[in-house]
Amino acid sequence: MPSLKDLRNRISSVKSTKKITSAMKMVAAAKLKKAQDIAIDARPYTERMKSIIESLKNNLLTEFPTPSLISGTGKNDTTLLIVCSADRGLCGGFNSSVIKYSKKVVKKITKNGGKVSFMFIGKKAGNAMKKEFKNDTLDIFSEVANPTIDFKLVQKIRDKLIQYFNENYFDRCFLIYTKFKSAISQEVVKTQIIPLKNESDSSDEKRSYDFEPSEEEILQEIVPNNIATQIFTGLLESLASEHGARMTAMDNATRNANDKIDDLTMFYNRSRQAVITKELIEIISGAEAI
Repeated sequence: MPSLKDLRNRISSVKSTKKITSAMKMVAAAKLKKAQDIAIDARPYTERMKSIIESLKNNLLTEFPTPSLISGTGKNDTTLLIVCSADRGLCGGFNSSVIKYSKKVVKKITKNGGKVSFMFIGKKAGNAMKKEFKNDTLDIFSEVANPTIDFKLVQKIRDKLIQYFNENYFDRCFLIYTKFKSAISQEVVKTQIIPLKNESDSSDEKRSYDFEPSEEEILQEIVPNNIATQIFTGLLESLASEHGARMTAMDNATRNANDKIDDLTMFYNRSRQAVITKELIEIISGAEAI
């Protein structure tokens, strides 16, 4: 049985932990609002850019020579996965869900006879998976969102990605990130960014436009920008999800600390009462013996 001093020290330790988790919750809540607004505001721009590219692609009369960011290499032998995670922990199951989803995707690809390569944006997924996939890791980028996500840095990642594609490191590329829904709900999703995936419906295909300059020239210019935009939007969603997950995790930790403090305080009072009762019995017994 722990001594009263040990119990007091433990209560004090839990109270200190509670102060930390409570402060982290408030910081995450403050950052979440800004990150949430930015992520939501970026969605219409990304969707509109997709629709423009689809319109251009469907209006195209000629085919691009392969390999091309638009048409691909014509095969799916090697897949590059860009995995977006956090640089720090203490955000519940945010990082672990991304890692589990990525391994599930890898298992599905390799089961069909394909090969997988990785680019990691964020330390946590990179550190967790680089041992298992050390020879398949092309790059690990960290501190991308410190303090905010810089589009110029995303463009550098895009340029590196296009360089790997031109050097035939992969045939197709997927971006894996956590899509923000609410502070308590996030979903890990996968989107194809190379080559262009046809997502238009029949009504879009029926539309016909005249373009100046030609569709080929516009696509060659806009597709690299679209890749950077897709990565940028995915990182914005991932950052908002990280703050939401951290706020929820720290809120749960604070609640658990309160419960633990109550339990320890009750146990301390009972132990203290037992010690006092024992001392009284010894005094009374000694008095009666005299």
